[in-house]
Amino acid sequence: MAEDTTITPLRQPGTILHPLTEIAREDARQMLAAALKAEAASFVAQFAEERLPDGRQRVVRHGTGGPERDIQTRIGAIPVQRQKVRDRAAGVPDEKKIRFTSNILPRWARRSRSHDALLPVLYLRGVSTGDFQEALGALLGADAPNLSPGAVTRLTAGWQEEYDRWQRRDLSARRYVVRPLSRTDRIRGLT
Repeated sequence: MAEDTTITPLRQPGTILHPLTEIAREDARQMLAAALKAEAASFVAQFAEERLPDGRQRVVRHGTGGPERDIQTRIGAIPVQRQKVRDRAAGVPDEKKIRFTSNILPRWARRSRSHDALLPVLYLRGVSTGDFQEALGALLGADAPNLSPGAVTRLTAGWQEEYDRWQRRDLSARRYVVRPLSRTDRIRGLT
């Protein structure tokens, strides 16, 4: 069998493979994992004095919980796993159990808070009004060095040209099926 077979790695459409981004993403993953471990350790240290009747520590770290999940950040998806802390006290009602909730990684979070704040800004400012300066400021930070009004104007002009080209594209070679409006559609106001 010949050894001249070329294997091409497959990647998802729309993903960007850039070494600088990959290094930043890997470093961010490591720093986030370390911060989550430190947060859990700090929480356990708060209850170091609390002991069970047999002398063991009541609140202990209990590894990681659940499957690894991706958190969407400004540099792409970062895989994380939440830390578990266990209250070993037996016979204590649930409302008296000591529970750990991460301030860094809320239980069901899938995006960073900056993404949640960014999406409405991009829609309201960038898309609907064409004011990309505020949208880019939310994306890149308020003091981004290359976010001058001139740079934003050039970017906006480029995007406007792309949009105009897209609107003027020739659709005559394509066939589209359009169904006629029914009486119900007209009553609902779908004209």
